[in-house]
Amino acid sequence: EMEGLMRAGSRALALGDARGAVGCFRRALLLAGGTTSPWLRRACAFSLGAAYVETGKPKKGLEFLLQSQPSEGDGGEHWGDLYFNAGAADEGLRDFPKALECFGGGRAAGASSRAGTRVRMGCCYLGMREPARAARCFLEAARGYEAAASPEAAAVALSRASTSMLQSRRFGTAEIAGVLAQCRSLCETIPDPALRGKLYNDIGLGYSQLCIFSLAAESFQRALALCGGERDRRGEAAALQNLGAAHNALRSFGTALGWHRRAAALHSALGNRRAQGECFGNLAYACSRLGMHQAAAKNYLHALQAFRDAG
Repeated sequence: EMEGLMRAGSRALALGDARGAVGCFRRALLLAGGTTSPWLRRACAFSLGAAYVETGKPKKGLEFLLQSQPSEGDGGEHWGDLYFNAGAADEGLRDFPKALECFGGGRAAGASSRAGTRVRMGCCYLGMREPARAARCFLEAARGYEAAASPEAAAVALSRASTSMLQSRRFGTAEIAGVLAQCRSLCETIPDPALRGKLYNDIGLGYSQLCIFSLAAESFQRALALCGGERDRRGEAAALQNLGAAHNALRSFGTALGWHRRAAALHSALGNRRAQGECFGNLAYACSRLGMHQAAAKNYLHALQAFRDAG
């Protein structure tokens, strides 16, 4: 049972579900407490500490990471992992240069371990407002995860790379579009519909920033198909809103009207007043471009009231 919990927690961490990982590792640590093996207890404490760092609780994470310190006889890879997670904890405490020093001291052995280290270094560079360096770390991580046959983690790393490239303004449109295309290609191999839907939405946002609105609309349409119904209503609302905005940009205003209305209604049901106001604003613009000026004025008033309500 403990091995199953550890495997489930590790998978959750790789896919960005840090809270789910905490739950798995906490149960594993409780089970390890009933054993006579100090190594098992250290391994579980180490994993739980790493998961707490990922959830944004670096102080709590560091507490468990220190409990997991290996003895001199333990293997080098565990030392490398400990460097990596102590670095992540320092990063969470906003000591980014110290975190990078820790990452450099680690000796992560496997391709997946090295890729994980690159991801955390990328996060450090983002914290230091160096998105170009962050992008290169995420790209290296993606290559590592692909070598380790982990397409889900590789796709997430590529998505983060594209976002960092867009922030840095040091990369050309063709280069960023190439990374988005790689990410989109990997998405087709990912079995988890929730992760696939989130990635397609992120890819669509990337294409939107590059003003490649046809590919943006296609990506949002795929995201919508994966998160529709009761599976992920917030994801559905975001996909509907983004799809409408993409059609506005494509000047297909008649098609956009339906997406805007559906998005506004769903955001209302979910209590997202600010997002509902954004949808009303998009709807009003589409109406005005179609010559429906009374409807446009009405929706601009709805948007204004929603923004006032949202503060």
